[in-house]
Amino acid sequence: MSKHSLQELNELVDRFIVLANEINGEKNSPYLVSAALMSASGLYATFATSGNEGYLTESGIDKVVTAYRMELVRWQAIKKAEAEKQGTQPPDEQAKG
Repeated sequence: MSKHSLQELNELVDRFIVLANEINGEKNSPYLVSAALMSASGLYATFATSGNEGYLTESGIDKVVTAYRMELVRWQAIKKAEAEKQGTQPPDEQAKG
């Protein structure tokens, strides 16, 4: 994130969320949309680091996984703080699966 600001990142995230919501509105399941976003992101992460013809080595995969984990943890902390501020509880994950 050193080259770009958090504001720039959030603006791009918002654009992807708008697109995901449009795709979801086409009667696609949120789980399918999420899986497609993750798959596209993985492919794009490969392109960003290795170009069109390259691929990630095991250590490259580990770096991408670590980056994904850090972002997921960051967003969950934000979501948790918002939920606690509103006094809401997280849904039971077992009930969804």
